[in-house]
Amino acid sequence: MESKALLLVVLGVWLQSLTAFRGGVAAADVGRDFADIESKFALRTPEDTAEDTCHLIPGLADSVSNCHFNHSSKTFVVIHGWTVTGMYESWVPKLVAALYKREPDSNVIVVDWLYRAQQHYPVSAGYTKLVGNDVARFINWMEEEFNYPLDNVHLLGYSLGAHAAGVAGSLTNKKVNRITGLDPAGPNFEYAEAPSRLSPDDADFVDVLHTFTRGSPGRSIGIQKPVGHVDIYPNGGTFQPGCNIGEAIRVIAERGLGDVDQLVKCSHERSIHLFIDSLLNEENPSKAYRCNSKEAFEKGLCLSCRKNRCNNLGYEINKVRAKRSSKMYLKTRSQMPYKVFHYQVKIHFSGTENGKQHNQAFEISLYGTVAESENIPFTLPEVSTNKTYSFLIYTEVDIGELLMMKLKWVSDSYFSWPDWWSSPSFVIERIRVKAGETQKKVIFCAREKVSHLQKGKDSAVFVKCHDKSLKKSG
Repeated sequence: MESKALLLVVLGVWLQSLTAFRGGVAAADVGRDFADIESKFALRTPEDTAEDTCHLIPGLADSVSNCHFNHSSKTFVVIHGWTVTGMYESWVPKLVAALYKREPDSNVIVVDWLYRAQQHYPVSAGYTKLVGNDVARFINWMEEEFNYPLDNVHLLGYSLGAHAAGVAGSLTNKKVNRITGLDPAGPNFEYAEAPSRLSPDDADFVDVLHTFTRGSPGRSIGIQKPVGHVDIYPNGGTFQPGCNIGEAIRVIAERGLGDVDQLVKCSHERSIHLFIDSLLNEENPSKAYRCNSKEAFEKGLCLSCRKNRCNNLGYEINKVRAKRSSKMYLKTRSQMPYKVFHYQVKIHFSGTENGKQHNQAFEISLYGTVAESENIPFTLPEVSTNKTYSFLIYTEVDIGELLMMKLKWVSDSYFSWPDWWSSPSFVIERIRVKAGETQKKVIFCAREKVSHLQKGKDSAVFVKCHDKSLKKSG
């Protein structure tokens, strides 16, 4: 019995001596601390943004120097989401390339958890805790082994990857600088407790883009509730422009069936492309505005920048940490660059007729010092005499300073019988406009003292009021 025990001890010593120093780190340490880490950490390069050519291996110090990790620069850690194919999605190299273009000296690490991410969704959702644990242990090792400051670490997680990033942030020895959640997954997480999903406690600053929150809570692909310090809901967060069926048919016609999966995830994945846009178009960041609801935002009631009520979307966001999360909204275009220019328009309809009209279509044209944007359509749910209505319009064109505007009341159709006999009309004296991006307020007056806006007739023209008119209007 004693000889058997002695043999086991000798065998143990022999095995230990065989692999005592892999890369300068004792194998006992590797086995004890890191052998069970399944996630892989690839340091991609600006020259090869698509391939995992060099891996940083927790416990192996040599792997860090072999991959030419830059210890004096910031590090981005990209965490992908659920995958049907078991392969990286096409957005990964695009995001890596954009990060390097913006921060050429940085380290961009892609976390590979593809095997766990290709299981049935509920299984993969459960794995986010293990992936987050892997990422946290890797970050802690980098901090302990190389004294790498966690203030230089920015985690970017998409869908399930956002919750893995949140778990990782909650487990690091010190808080990482920032986590960006790119449309964090909804199913299994909408009602989950904070430790198992992304939350504001997971980093010094957590910003979240919600782009596909359609459907009932818990069944929506993207999480609906705010889970960061700043939660931005582009286009209301439910559905993104350019992601409709017509657009799907056009893309299939142009690119073939190979991109069908992209169409299914179009709104979900838009979160990533909005962030990429913010990296590439730094001089023109999209602005989001704090608002209690998307309905109030649609009325143009939230275009204020006072007391941190507006912020940049994406990389250049101002790190505002309120006691409770602020929900912010903006409109975007259907393709990059996504930035648009927001305006609140307030019109007082007066006249002798007391009729109330419902769901009326209008067109507004804006003329400025740089360009013009004509025939912007909008619909008012109700139009009534002696009432003021506020609504939001937006344009893809930077028109500069506003000089003139035209307003047209569109007829229901060419053969609309009521319009033939009597064309309803309203009297408009002034139109008030506030530009979200510049915060400038302008009052427009009718060219003649008042304008008669008739349904189906010519546009009414309004020009900037003279100073006297401005003072009278208060």
